[in-house]
Amino acid sequence: MALGKMLPSVMKQFLQSAVNRMHLPSTSMFGRCSSTAAPHLEENISKSFVTGPLTMLSEEEEMMKETVARFAMEKIQPLVSEMDQNSEMDPSVVRGMFEQGLMGIEVDADYGGTNSSFFVSCLVVEELAKIDPAVSVMCDVQNTLIVTLFRKYGTPQQRAEYLPKLAENMVGSFCLSEVGSGSDAFALDTKAEKQGDFYVINGSKMWITNAEHAGVFLVFANVAPEKGYKGITTFVVPKETDGLSLGKKEDKLGIRASSTCPVHFDNVKVPASAVLGQVGHGYKYAIECLNEGRIGIGAQMVGLAQGCLNCTVPYLHERKQFGQKIWDFQAVNHQAAHMLTQIEAARLLVYNAARRKEAGLPFLREAAMSKYFAGEVATLTTSKCIELMGGVGYSKQYPVEKFYRDCKIGTIYEGTANIQLSTIAKNMKEFEP
Repeated sequence: MALGKMLPSVMKQFLQSAVNRMHLPSTSMFGRCSSTAAPHLEENISKSFVTGPLTMLSEEEEMMKETVARFAMEKIQPLVSEMDQNSEMDPSVVRGMFEQGLMGIEVDADYGGTNSSFFVSCLVVEELAKIDPAVSVMCDVQNTLIVTLFRKYGTPQQRAEYLPKLAENMVGSFCLSEVGSGSDAFALDTKAEKQGDFYVINGSKMWITNAEHAGVFLVFANVAPEKGYKGITTFVVPKETDGLSLGKKEDKLGIRASSTCPVHFDNVKVPASAVLGQVGHGYKYAIECLNEGRIGIGAQMVGLAQGCLNCTVPYLHERKQFGQKIWDFQAVNHQAAHMLTQIEAARLLVYNAARRKEAGLPFLREAAMSKYFAGEVATLTTSKCIELMGGVGYSKQYPVEKFYRDCKIGTIYEGTANIQLSTIAKNMKEFEP
């Protein structure tokens, strides 16, 4: 039976038994929430119920984690090296993620989705990244950016048209970055001119993840350049729309199986009904979903670091030098212990940010912290693992060198490390005089 069909009933049974054991009303554990979050608490608690340590998982979460780990090991791991070498995602991997319900995790069951939680999305991204971070980023963008925007801001017609497809077989792509708009995310040159009941979009986007596989693009364009960022509007643009074209796929250092392409818009004509949400609110939507997406990238980096360490430690127990296993040298096992401690600390930051988001609590600073620290930990872990393994770590005989190449993007996309530090610094209000 497909996991997406099993989870809702299992989750409900677990939730009810947990509430009964606690003898608490369903909202009591969220006493710190603001009143504005209250209407969403019952839904939130039904999707994420944790009364113990942050790493304690509900029955639903544990089931998803185990299922994804098995899927990744059996269906993805044998293809990782070939996909990396060819810079191509195997169609069976994409198909498998849809079949497992991993591409519509928060999509309601009424639309054919898994009807699970944001935290579960992060768990899935983490597990996939332990095997191939390139696969995990496709899943992350689909769930934390594309599905989130349709769920929150789509009209009933847009949700009815696209959410079932996104859960079943359609990949989505998030089109924000441009040649002159990277960290300065809203300095957009792409424009959308109103012409009667239509908008005509002109411009180009760069570094667009999932572009090669996408059936729909969420495009950020400025309808009123004189208003600056307050003119930015989000448009739903199907792949087959006249005037939309893809540029040459980027030949990247890491996450090579993930497609990254320029996307060009040459007099792309879309109806006014293609506007997602409100005209001029695109910048708000981008900020909001990117804050959530940063937690997902943090989860990706945690999984990547854990996967790299998982590949390294067995070798340290097998390799002998100077008459003993190199693991038995204190200088070696202490470094491994240090890496594991850092990975666990990064995981706790990610889980905390995800839980806060689900509880309706502020999470801007926590999201930035989790992405920043997880990216740093992944960078240090992969580098150290190569050093400990020596020559074989530097070769393609082991996957460690791929993790090393893959991790660098974690300090760049969805906000560079410096952007995360700036966000954290701006939110250190408790230290203000």
